[in-house]
Amino acid sequence: MEKIEHTTVATNGINMHIASIGTGPAILFLHGFPELWYSWRHQLLSLSSLGYRCIAPDLRGYGDTDAPKNSREYTVFHILGDLVGLIDSLGIDKVFLVGHDWGAMVAWYFCMLRPDRIKALVNMSVVFQPRNPHKSVVQISRDLFGDDYYICRFQEPGQAEEDFAQMDTARIIRKFLTSRNPKPPCIPKEVGFRGLPDSPNLPSWLSENDINYYAGKFNQTGFTGGLNYYRCLDLNWELTAAFTGLQIEVPVKFIVGELDITYNMPGAQDYITKGGLKKHVPFLQEVVIMEGAAHFINQEKPEEV
Repeated sequence: MEKIEHTTVATNGINMHIASIGTGPAILFLHGFPELWYSWRHQLLSLSSLGYRCIAPDLRGYGDTDAPKNSREYTVFHILGDLVGLIDSLGIDKVFLVGHDWGAMVAWYFCMLRPDRIKALVNMSVVFQPRNPHKSVVQISRDLFGDDYYICRFQEPGQAEEDFAQMDTARIIRKFLTSRNPKPPCIPKEVGFRGLPDSPNLPSWLSENDINYYAGKFNQTGFTGGLNYYRCLDLNWELTAAFTGLQIEVPVKFIVGELDITYNMPGAQDYITKGGLKKHVPFLQEVVIMEGAAHFINQEKPEEV
């Protein structure tokens, strides 16, 4: 870990922290919620040893990267502006792109809107869904699972933050990272996120030092930056109307854990394995379903990933 370099790059009006190591063809890693560059610690070390230049930023609103106050400054266009500016500043023309969770969502948009900057994509957990011209993601989520569904709960500014404030930050991180329940997370207001089950023991792939690293950074920044990505879901839907129907036209490998909530959504497994995904991602090379793995597969199964 001490070989990983930490620098700050000015891009798109913000200062972005990046962790990087190695030389050679560039791989850009995009983390999810509630994560940081640190989620890619294993991949940074292993792939740099194979001759790649590995770059993992703290995305806008996270860690040591700036967090604009306005929640409307977290659209995919802002995030992509940050990332294109980042690789421009590093003198990189094209990258191999790797995403997980929200990073996967951003990666799909990156490949759809700027395929000229992407060599190939390895995406994890969040599958590509073509834009529904009639309903946004939040509307669809509310119709399927009701107001208690976590994406719906995250929409109201300050509400989730107030809920999280009732718990120690390390406990919040532990709840999220160790969850293995594949059912859609619905959180009644009267129960709150503190009602999510606690894992009595950390799994072998996660240490107290790991939890404390995340908790230390989120204690500094709070969770608002990460939650603002969810609060821009409807705005993203409005702003991407002109791109309805676009396909992902770069080579793609998709990896998901069989216990991931995303893989257990209604219709998801058939969509992923029976041709639906391939229809919208025509250069899909391979789909890997990891047996016994949950959502945070880049950390849970680092060697396999």
